[in-house]
Amino acid sequence: MIRWLLLVLAAALAMPAAAQQREPILVPDISEHTIVLRQGFTGSDVLLFGAILPPDGVRSDTEYGVVIVLKGPTEPIRIREKQRLSWLGIWVNADSTEYRSVPSFYAMASSRPVLDMVDERTAAIYELGLDYLQLSPTGQINPEEQARFSTGLVDLRRRQNLYTQDEHGVRLTEDVLYRARLFIPSNVIAGEYVAETFAIADGRVITSATSVIAVRKEGFELTVEEESRDNAFFYGLFAVGLSVFMGWGAGRLFSLV
Repeated sequence: MIRWLLLVLAAALAMPAAAQQREPILVPDISEHTIVLRQGFTGSDVLLFGAILPPDGVRSDTEYGVVIVLKGPTEPIRIREKQRLSWLGIWVNADSTEYRSVPSFYAMASSRPVLDMVDERTAAIYELGLDYLQLSPTGQINPEEQARFSTGLVDLRRRQNLYTQDEHGVRLTEDVLYRARLFIPSNVIAGEYVAETFAIADGRVITSATSVIAVRKEGFELTVEEESRDNAFFYGLFAVGLSVFMGWGAGRLFSLV
């Protein structure tokens, strides 16, 4: 009896492992693993590519979908809403809210529209698209106000080219090979950017894999950033003094001309 129970237990433990082994293997790669932010940097096109391989080497008839999400470092942010004072004809700051962790950069590309592959719940779990970003506001806020501020934040960053999505941006060849190009603009911050690739079939995410892009500064740009952070007071004085000197120099130059 004890031996039979042990055999049943071993079979039960082996079943999840066997089921997992039947899932396809995702092999991703990136054309650039390091991007250097230097003077004159105008942005970079990054190619993300890879393959969906069957674990047993036998190709199945399953139709796959692929979604690639590239995120930059998260940061706390305060967003303010502008209100126009009609009697003065000016715009002033009105309501505001804060967020604990907002992706500084977000780009999504998929082989077809996300909701054609998964339901909204799954899209929200994996943040597959700008409509499903988890922005984590701080404090208590009315749900309608939260939705308004979140929409405004996403719209602002879309206009800055920091948030993008393309639901036809992944090219899938014979449900095996995939590739997509994502643009990293010049106004991104330094840090670790994580690219996560999801393989989808039958309405669920069946496997995923991640790759990392290191975005960093070097040389003069790195020195300026470190000084502005470590010696903020003297950096501010230097910046003001330089502005005054440049203004005075431009005035003298044009007065002589």
